[in-house]
Amino acid sequence: MSSRNFSRLLAFLCLFPMPAARAGIVDLLPGIKPSVVGVGTQSPIRSPRARLAGTGFVVADGHYVVTNAHVPPPYVDMEHDETLAVMRRDRDGVEVRRAEKVVNDPDHDLVLLRIEGDPWPALKLGNSDLAREGQQFFFTGYPIGAVLGLYPVTNRAGLAAVAPIYNPVPAVHNLTPRLIHQASNPFLMFQLDATAYPGNSGSPVYDPESGEVMAVINSVFVKGSRESVLKDPSGISYAIPVNYVRALLERAGLAP
Repeated sequence: MSSRNFSRLLAFLCLFPMPAARAGIVDLLPGIKPSVVGVGTQSPIRSPRARLAGTGFVVADGHYVVTNAHVPPPYVDMEHDETLAVMRRDRDGVEVRRAEKVVNDPDHDLVLLRIEGDPWPALKLGNSDLAREGQQFFFTGYPIGAVLGLYPVTNRAGLAAVAPIYNPVPAVHNLTPRLIHQASNPFLMFQLDATAYPGNSGSPVYDPESGEVMAVINSVFVKGSRESVLKDPSGISYAIPVNYVRALLERAGLAP
Protein backbone atom coordinates (compact mmCIF):
# COMPACT_ATOMS: atom_id res chain seq x y z
CA MET A 1 0.00 0.00 0.00
CA SER A 2 1.38 3.36 -0.99
CA SER A 3 1.89 6.06 1.61
CA ARG A 4 -0.88 8.11 -0.04
CA ASN A 5 -3.41 5.26 0.20
CA PHE A 6 -2.35 4.55 3.77
CA SER A 7 -2.96 8.18 4.71
CA ARG A 8 -6.39 8.01 3.11
CA LEU A 9 -7.18 4.86 5.10
CA LEU A 10 -6.18 6.54 8.35
CA ALA A 11 -8.32 9.55 7.52
CA PHE A 12 -11.27 7.25 6.80
CA LEU A 13 -10.88 5.37 10.09
CA CYS A 14 -10.79 8.64 11.99
CA LEU A 15 -14.28 9.37 10.69
CA PHE A 16 -15.51 6.11 12.27
CA PRO A 17 -13.51 5.65 15.48
CA MET A 18 -13.56 2.32 17.27
CA PRO A 19 -15.73 2.28 20.41
CA ALA A 20 -13.76 2.94 23.57
CA ALA A 21 -12.96 -0.21 25.53
CA ARG A 22 -14.84 -0.61 28.76
CA ALA A 23 -12.90 -0.50 31.96
CA GLY A 24 -11.31 -3.79 32.94
CA ILE A 25 -11.47 -5.24 36.44
CA VAL A 26 -8.25 -3.46 37.48
CA ASP A 27 -9.75 -0.08 36.64
CA LEU A 28 -13.16 -1.05 38.00
CA LEU A 29 -12.17 -2.20 41.49
CA PRO A 30 -11.39 1.25 42.99
CA GLY A 31 -15.02 2.12 42.34
CA ILE A 32 -16.37 -1.19 43.65
CA LYS A 33 -14.52 -1.67 46.93
CA PRO A 34 -15.82 1.45 48.76
CA SER A 35 -19.34 0.06 48.36
CA VAL A 36 -18.55 -3.38 49.82
CA VAL A 37 -19.07 -3.50 53.57
CA GLY A 38 -18.84 -5.92 56.44
CA VAL A 39 -22.04 -6.81 58.30
CA GLY A 40 -22.09 -7.86 61.93
CA THR A 41 -22.60 -6.45 65.41
CA GLN A 42 -20.92 -3.97 67.71
CA SER A 43 -20.85 -3.48 71.46
CA PRO A 44 -18.88 -0.86 73.42
CA ILE A 45 -18.21 -3.23 76.33
CA ARG A 46 -16.54 -6.14 74.55
CA SER A 47 -13.28 -6.72 72.71
CA PRO A 48 -13.19 -6.46 69.82
CA ARG A 49 -16.12 -4.07 69.75
CA ALA A 50 -17.15 -5.00 66.21
CA ARG A 51 -17.68 -8.59 65.05
CA LEU A 52 -17.99 -9.47 61.38
CA ALA A 53 -20.61 -12.01 60.30
CA GLY A 54 -20.59 -11.58 56.52
CA THR A 55 -20.51 -9.18 53.61
CA GLY A 56 -22.95 -6.66 52.18
CA PHE A 57 -23.00 -3.88 49.60
CA VAL A 58 -24.43 -0.37 49.47
CA VAL A 59 -27.45 0.31 47.24
CA ALA A 60 -30.06 2.97 46.43
CA ASP A 61 -29.21 6.43 47.80
CA GLY A 62 -26.23 5.24 49.83
CA HIS A 63 -28.14 4.77 53.09
CA TYR A 64 -29.00 1.11 52.48
CA VAL A 65 -27.09 -2.17 52.48
CA VAL A 66 -28.12 -5.54 51.02
CA THR A 67 -26.88 -8.82 52.46
CA ASN A 68 -28.13 -12.37 53.05
CA ALA A 69 -30.95 -12.77 55.56
CA HIS A 70 -28.85 -15.36 57.39
CA VAL A 71 -25.92 -12.98 57.96
CA PRO A 72 -27.31 -10.70 60.73
CA PRO A 73 -27.78 -12.54 64.02
CA PRO A 74 -31.39 -13.48 64.89
CA TYR A 75 -31.19 -11.25 67.96
CA VAL A 76 -28.77 -8.77 69.56
CA ASP A 77 -27.79 -8.57 73.20
CA MET A 78 -29.45 -5.28 74.10
CA GLU A 79 -28.55 -5.72 77.77
CA HIS A 80 -24.91 -5.29 76.77
CA ASP A 81 -25.61 -2.47 74.28
CA GLU A 82 -25.05 -4.74 71.28
CA THR A 83 -26.42 -3.42 68.00
CA LEU A 84 -26.50 -4.51 64.37
CA ALA A 85 -23.69 -2.78 62.48
CA VAL A 86 -22.00 -2.37 59.12
CA MET A 87 -18.36 -1.45 58.67
CA ARG A 88 -15.89 -0.54 55.98
CA ARG A 89 -12.34 0.71 55.64
CA ASP A 90 -11.63 4.20 54.33
CA ARG A 91 -8.60 6.48 54.32
CA ASP A 92 -8.98 7.19 58.03
CA GLY A 93 -9.32 3.57 59.10
CA VAL A 94 -12.36 1.41 59.82
CA GLU A 95 -15.72 3.15 60.16
CA VAL A 96 -18.51 1.31 61.98
CA ARG A 97 -22.14 2.40 61.75
CA ARG A 98 -25.31 1.32 63.47
CA ALA A 99 -27.82 -0.44 61.17
CA GLU A 100 -31.40 -1.64 61.34
CA LYS A 101 -33.42 -4.12 59.31
CA VAL A 102 -35.90 -2.53 56.91
CA VAL A 103 -37.21 -5.38 54.74
CA ASN A 104 -36.56 -9.08 55.23
CA ASP A 105 -36.99 -11.71 52.48
CA PRO A 106 -36.16 -15.10 54.05
CA ASP A 107 -37.55 -16.99 51.04
CA HIS A 108 -34.71 -15.62 48.90
CA ASP A 109 -32.27 -15.18 51.81
CA LEU A 110 -32.06 -11.40 51.42
CA VAL A 111 -32.40 -8.51 53.84
CA LEU A 112 -32.24 -4.74 53.40
CA LEU A 113 -30.53 -2.69 56.11
CA ARG A 114 -30.60 1.04 56.67
CA ILE A 115 -27.47 2.73 57.99
CA GLU A 116 -26.96 6.00 59.82
CA GLY A 117 -24.77 8.90 58.74
CA ASP A 118 -23.77 10.38 55.41
CA PRO A 119 -24.40 8.26 52.29
CA TRP A 120 -21.80 5.81 51.10
CA PRO A 121 -21.21 5.18 47.38
CA ALA A 122 -23.75 2.71 46.02
CA LEU A 123 -23.40 -0.01 43.40
CA LYS A 124 -25.61 -0.15 40.32
CA LEU A 125 -27.89 -3.12 39.84
CA GLY A 126 -28.00 -5.00 36.55
CA ASN A 127 -30.65 -7.27 35.06
CA SER A 128 -30.00 -10.88 36.04
CA ASP A 129 -32.37 -12.12 33.33
CA LEU A 130 -29.69 -11.10 30.82
CA ALA A 131 -26.98 -13.28 32.41
CA ARG A 132 -25.83 -16.20 30.28
CA GLU A 133 -24.19 -19.47 31.23
CA GLY A 134 -20.47 -19.26 30.56
CA GLN A 135 -20.34 -15.54 31.36
CA GLN A 136 -17.51 -14.37 33.59
CA PHE A 137 -18.16 -12.33 36.73
CA PHE A 138 -16.26 -11.20 39.80
CA PHE A 139 -17.29 -10.96 43.44
CA THR A 140 -15.79 -8.96 46.29
CA GLY A 141 -16.17 -9.62 50.00
CA TYR A 142 -14.61 -10.85 53.23
CA PRO A 143 -14.09 -14.62 52.78
CA ILE A 144 -12.54 -15.31 56.18
CA GLY A 145 -14.03 -12.44 58.10
CA ALA A 146 -11.69 -9.86 59.59
CA VAL A 147 -8.89 -12.32 60.38
CA LEU A 148 -6.52 -10.35 58.15
CA GLY A 149 -8.18 -7.02 58.85
CA LEU A 150 -11.11 -5.42 57.07
CA TYR A 151 -9.71 -5.73 53.55
CA PRO A 152 -12.09 -6.90 50.79
CA VAL A 153 -10.95 -9.75 48.56
CA THR A 154 -11.92 -10.12 44.89
CA ASN A 155 -12.40 -13.43 43.06
CA ARG A 156 -13.34 -14.48 39.54
CA ALA A 157 -16.55 -16.50 39.06
CA GLY A 158 -17.89 -18.16 35.95
CA LEU A 159 -21.63 -18.70 35.61
CA ALA A 160 -21.72 -22.50 35.35
CA ALA A 161 -25.48 -22.99 35.45
CA VAL A 162 -28.81 -21.37 36.18
CA ALA A 163 -30.87 -23.93 38.08
CA PRO A 164 -33.55 -24.22 40.78
CA ILE A 165 -32.37 -23.82 44.34
CA TYR A 166 -34.22 -26.84 45.67
CA ASN A 167 -32.29 -30.10 46.03
CA PRO A 168 -33.92 -33.38 47.19
CA VAL A 169 -32.97 -34.51 50.69
CA PRO A 170 -31.66 -38.05 51.31
CA ALA A 171 -34.35 -38.95 53.84
CA VAL A 172 -37.68 -37.70 55.17
CA HIS A 173 -36.23 -36.87 58.59
CA ASN A 174 -33.96 -34.31 56.88
CA LEU A 175 -36.93 -32.24 55.78
CA THR A 176 -37.46 -28.86 57.42
CA PRO A 177 -40.28 -26.31 56.95
CA ARG A 178 -37.89 -24.17 54.89
CA LEU A 179 -36.97 -27.06 52.57
CA ILE A 180 -40.63 -27.99 52.13
CA HIS A 181 -41.40 -24.40 51.16
CA GLN A 182 -38.50 -24.35 48.69
CA ALA A 183 -39.72 -27.58 47.13
CA SER A 184 -43.13 -26.06 46.42
CA ASN A 185 -41.75 -22.67 45.42
CA PRO A 186 -38.35 -23.21 43.75
CA PHE A 187 -36.57 -20.27 42.19
CA LEU A 188 -33.59 -20.06 39.88
CA MET A 189 -30.13 -19.57 41.34
CA PHE A 190 -26.71 -18.94 39.79
CA GLN A 191 -24.25 -21.79 40.20
CA LEU A 192 -20.71 -20.39 40.05
CA ASP A 193 -17.44 -22.20 39.44
CA ALA A 194 -15.78 -20.20 42.19
CA THR A 195 -14.47 -20.76 45.69
CA ALA A 196 -16.35 -18.74 48.28
CA TYR A 197 -16.26 -19.02 52.05
CA PRO A 198 -18.79 -18.35 54.84
CA GLY A 199 -17.65 -14.71 55.17
CA ASN A 200 -18.49 -14.17 51.48
CA SER A 201 -22.21 -14.48 52.21
CA GLY A 202 -23.78 -11.29 50.88
CA SER A 203 -20.94 -10.44 48.50
CA PRO A 204 -21.95 -8.69 45.26
CA VAL A 205 -21.35 -10.63 42.04
CA TYR A 206 -20.82 -8.10 39.26
CA ASP A 207 -20.04 -7.69 35.58
CA PRO A 208 -16.33 -6.83 35.11
CA GLU A 209 -17.14 -4.45 32.27
CA SER A 210 -20.12 -2.45 33.49
CA GLY A 211 -19.66 -2.95 37.26
CA GLU A 212 -23.38 -3.74 37.60
CA VAL A 213 -24.35 -6.23 40.29
CA MET A 214 -25.84 -9.40 38.81
CA ALA A 215 -26.20 -11.60 41.89
CA VAL A 216 -25.49 -11.99 45.62
CA ILE A 217 -23.32 -14.80 47.00
CA ASN A 218 -25.57 -17.03 49.09
CA SER A 219 -23.97 -20.38 49.90
CA VAL A 220 -21.16 -22.81 49.18
CA PHE A 221 -21.46 -26.44 48.17
CA VAL A 222 -19.98 -28.45 51.03
CA LYS A 223 -18.39 -31.78 50.13
CA GLY A 224 -18.00 -33.04 53.67
CA SER A 225 -18.38 -31.39 57.05
CA ARG A 226 -18.70 -27.65 57.51
CA GLU A 227 -15.20 -27.65 58.95
CA SER A 228 -13.89 -28.93 55.60
CA VAL A 229 -15.00 -25.78 53.75
CA LEU A 230 -11.82 -23.88 54.64
CA LYS A 231 -9.28 -26.66 54.09
CA ASP A 232 -10.97 -28.44 51.18
CA PRO A 233 -13.29 -26.07 49.30
CA SER A 234 -15.52 -27.54 46.61
CA GLY A 235 -15.07 -24.71 44.10
CA ILE A 236 -18.85 -24.51 43.69
CA SER A 237 -20.83 -21.56 45.03
CA TYR A 238 -24.36 -20.28 44.65
CA ALA A 239 -25.72 -16.78 44.21
CA ILE A 240 -29.14 -15.12 44.27
CA PRO A 241 -30.03 -13.29 41.02
CA VAL A 242 -30.09 -9.52 41.54
CA ASN A 243 -33.65 -9.14 40.29
CA TYR A 244 -34.74 -10.38 43.71
CA VAL A 245 -32.79 -7.48 45.19
CA ARG A 246 -34.73 -5.15 42.91
CA ALA A 247 -37.97 -6.58 44.31
CA LEU A 248 -36.64 -6.06 47.84
CA LEU A 249 -35.99 -2.38 47.13
CA GLU A 250 -39.44 -1.97 45.61
CA ARG A 251 -40.98 -3.37 48.79
CA ALA A 252 -39.09 -0.68 50.72
CA GLY A 253 -40.43 2.01 48.37
CA LEU A 254 -37.00 2.57 46.81
CA ALA A 255 -36.29 2.85 43.10
CA PRO A 256 -33.82 0.06 42.21
